[in-house]
Amino acid sequence: MSEQTVLGPTLEIEGEIEGDEDLIIQGKVQGKIVSQKNLTVDSSGNVEATVTTDSLNVSGRLAGNVEAVDKVEIHKEGKMIGDIKAPRVVIADGARFKGHIEMGVD
Repeated sequence: MSEQTVLGPTLEIEGEIEGDEDLIIQGKVQGKIVSQKNLTVDSSGNVEATVTTDSLNVSGRLAGNVEAVDKVEIHKEGKMIGDIKAPRVVIADGARFKGHIEMGVD
């Protein structure tokens, strides 16, 4: 079973988060996030950070550049401002995105 950490809706974190387990953000994070697993910005989540992760799911708000090893997915209620570098990018109908996408092959 995969380990996961949930940062609840009332938490506000400023700084750097680094880990090797799934992370779900429901609160506010400012700074830098490095996750070796899956990162989810829940519908109540508000992230202003540079993000490096395996895969990213955005249902809340994310402002910052993202680099993902596998995939970035912005769901219909998600809002993202920043550049994405990932081999696979999914932007749902209704999602809001402003930035550049790089899906180049190494």
